[in-house]
Amino acid sequence: MAGGINTTNLVTVVSVGILVGTEIIGVALAAGWALAGLFNLGQHVGWALMAVFGALGMYGLYRFMKKALELEPIRS
Repeated sequence: MAGGINTTNLVTVVSVGILVGTEIIGVALAAGWALAGLFNLGQHVGWALMAVFGALGMYGLYRFMKKALELEPIRS
């Protein structure tokens, strides 16, 4: 079927997105929490650092998924 969905690639990309996304967001939030605790910056600064690092992590995940879709095309 021309233009159909390649389910093998779809499952691969979704699975790797979930795995890598969980790790990236977890590391980003943990880094913000750890830096705030290490330097005694307070709870509000810790939340701000987690937000900034979380946003950077989301951007990194976006770039990763874009590259994954280039290498594993869903449309055949």
